[in-house]
Amino acid sequence: MATRPLTELHGMRVFATGCTGFFGYWLLSAITCLNRHGAKIEVVALSRNPAKFLQRHPEFSDAPWLSFVTGTIVDFRLGVTHFDAVIHAATDTSPEAAAKPMELLADITAGTQNFLAQVSTTGYRRFLFVSSGAVYGEQTAKVEPISEASALPDQSENAANAYGHGKRIAEALCITSAQANLPAPVIARCFAFIGPYLPEHLAPAQFVRDLIDNDEIILQGDGTPLRSYLDAGDLALWLLSLLARGAAGSVYNVGGTTPVSIAELATTIRDALRPRASVTTLGTAPNAPRQRYVPDTTRAREELNLLPWTPLTQSIQRMAAAMESAR
Repeated sequence: MATRPLTELHGMRVFATGCTGFFGYWLLSAITCLNRHGAKIEVVALSRNPAKFLQRHPEFSDAPWLSFVTGTIVDFRLGVTHFDAVIHAATDTSPEAAAKPMELLADITAGTQNFLAQVSTTGYRRFLFVSSGAVYGEQTAKVEPISEASALPDQSENAANAYGHGKRIAEALCITSAQANLPAPVIARCFAFIGPYLPEHLAPAQFVRDLIDNDEIILQGDGTPLRSYLDAGDLALWLLSLLARGAAGSVYNVGGTTPVSIAELATTIRDALRPRASVTTLGTAPNAPRQRYVPDTTRAREELNLLPWTPLTQSIQRMAAAMESAR
């Protein structure tokens, strides 16, 4: 972090939603590093339950630069205040939320509308909206890495992608907010990630947990879907770089660059942690979503020199260490 001080953020007061999940933890960790080097960034974070977050991550308990607004994304209120920058990253990505697509879509839309209403009078100059690669819809196994210029398909009939539909609507709401003389957003379309505190329903965390608990990795499907993984620490630095330096009104893909099949990921995790453990493939999953989820990150690399710096094996080892220490 010292080699990328992001001086544009120095002295800023930032309001952020989504700061108590996986993305938020890593954003706060990155800001901790910046502040240790004199950045003097102040963060006000939205949280349903700040005490629960601080109990889970006590390293933030004594951070003088961090405070909280208690509430949900659809009902929080800010009152009269000032911020230099705002980050909207709050969305429920749990399996429980995905199982209720109508509620998920309504929460994403209403939450974004409330966020824009609450920050509209705070005088912010920079705005980062954390979106998702899910807005691109289904990618077949043979499609090339998808770029920001790719036309978004009309897949409104696919209720299973309510999350992606919601993020598309939220992007549009954030973009049109500029018509009210508010700063245009920098939009980060985020793909797949790996590292400590990754939600345990996602494949990398499942595989590490399998090894820790049973000394075996079980693949429910055939292992063919492709992903590319960006380390959690790299993710945080990418997002803060986009907040500081991204072109307002532009979209940037955020993710890894090397496609890895789910079967290859399982083997890589096994080899990195317990080489003598077994990897078992149970069968095929013909209806498995997202056969390919790989971004083209040329824009982020060419405009902002953002790269995947952390090797996959190192990310795996860090995630396993965090799981072991939490037992």
